[in-house]
Amino acid sequence: MKTWKLVSGIISIVLFAFVMFQSCAAGISNSLAENGESGGSAGLIVAIILLAGGIVSIATRNGSKGGNIALIVLFALGALCGFTMAGSYADLNVWAAWCLICAVFAAVSLKKGQ
Repeated sequence: MKTWKLVSGIISIVLFAFVMFQSCAAGISNSLAENGESGGSAGLIVAIILLAGGIVSIATRNGSKGGNIALIVLFALGALCGFTMAGSYADLNVWAAWCLICAVFAAVSLKKGQ
């Protein structure tokens, strides 16, 4: 699980930049269309959670119970926010799925470490 935490942390940090720019574009699109959707704002929240989760994942890769719990909470919140507020920003479902996968692997790592 040590390798997974390092790899997922790096991927999450790289995805942060991509999701951030994409969310800004979606937010501008929502504003110009005046459709009342909040997919761009939700994308910004998911991007920040990806950054925080990536940093925590790399920092706690050697195994700590608190780190795994923090990863579960962070990535579960990212998945919940992404899935519920995506709207027409369909790519947000993909990023929320990545958050869900990371949360599940953190839960497996927590269970395996006991």
